[in-house]
Amino acid sequence: MPHFEVTTSIAAPPRRVFDVSLDVDVHTASMADAGERAVDGVTSGGLVLGDTVTWQARHFGVLWRMTCRISAFEPPARFVDDQVDGPFRHWRHEHRFAPDGRGGTVVRDVVDFAAPLRPFGTIAELAVLNRYLPRLIRDRNRHVKAVAEAPA
Repeated sequence: MPHFEVTTSIAAPPRRVFDVSLDVDVHTASMADAGERAVDGVTSGGLVLGDTVTWQARHFGVLWRMTCRISAFEPPARFVDDQVDGPFRHWRHEHRFAPDGRGGTVVRDVVDFAAPLRPFGTIAELAVLNRYLPRLIRDRNRHVKAVAEAPA
């Protein structure tokens, strides 16, 4: 099963970064290029343990829907979102937040996923998804960083 990690340094305290990362509106703004929006479940504001949100976005010219549930919630250290319905055979995204010792936060995104439709899914993972998905997380984190570091 494919696995990747993305590490991002943010000059804001862990609790601030944790809260910003769980904000549906921030997520929507970070994925504006794909037209991503929340269409069911929690559609604005912050997410907490047990919440679900259904995202709709256009990737590769195709309209996708993915419903995720917040399955672990340990403020301000980590939360996990798992796909409960959507395009992947498996999707688990763990968000970890650690103090950097200078008042900021080191964010570590740990993602395990599997494309559907074996063996074609394996080809998609190797040809496209293993590069595309980390880039998507890095793009999202640039937006989270900008929001978290902005003066309150």
